[in-house]
Amino acid sequence: MATVIIKRLAKSPFVLITVLVTLAAFSFTPRFPFKSFSNSLQQQRLFTAEELALYNGTDDTLPVLLGILGSVFDVTKGKSHYGVGGGYHHFSGRDASRAFVSGNFTGDGLTDSLRGLSSTEVKSIVEWREFYFRSYTFVGKLVGRYYDGEGNPTKSLKGVEAKAARGTQLLEKQKKEEAKQPSCNSRWSQGEGGEVWCDDGFPRLVRRPLEIALTGKMSKRCACFKEDQLSETG
Repeated sequence: MATVIIKRLAKSPFVLITVLVTLAAFSFTPRFPFKSFSNSLQQQRLFTAEELALYNGTDDTLPVLLGILGSVFDVTKGKSHYGVGGGYHHFSGRDASRAFVSGNFTGDGLTDSLRGLSSTEVKSIVEWREFYFRSYTFVGKLVGRYYDGEGNPTKSLKGVEAKAARGTQLLEKQKKEEAKQPSCNSRWSQGEGGEVWCDDGFPRLVRRPLEIALTGKMSKRCACFKEDQLSETG
């Protein structure tokens, strides 16, 4: 009987191909970057803060994960840096987005809140997130400030990205404005001290009006003015 069925299958190439594909599907076992962890990743790819804390590098059987702006990355390949004793271990097992620009790696500094940060600081954190997308493996999202329980972006995340985009626009505008007025040359040596000069014109300190929007602080720069422009500097 079995012989007859096989002969019939052989005469019908389309049926035979279907059978072979089905057998191959049953015999194929997919491989994942995380052993037991891979199954839970397939099911949800969403983390609570408590779950993420388990992957802080203290358990050698688990990968090392970190979050930034709610995106979670596997940084196990950089374990010498992100594992216990590494210089970046404070980022592991949590979302410490603020610390990427504040440099405060203790207590309240290890938070995902960006409240009070300037446009350029927020822009820098978004660029750090892009660095992790390029350099490490994205494995999921952290439910909380930046993603809801369904994995959708929250108003907070959209606000952060809008502020970073605004920072980029302001920086470009500042570069164009300042290109109209050349910057001064400067040099410093321990023996002679500092010197500022212009190849064409006179050095003057001028305010950078966009700096308040960018950094939250007013600053000045040295620019070169021709003699007939000196009255414009005040």
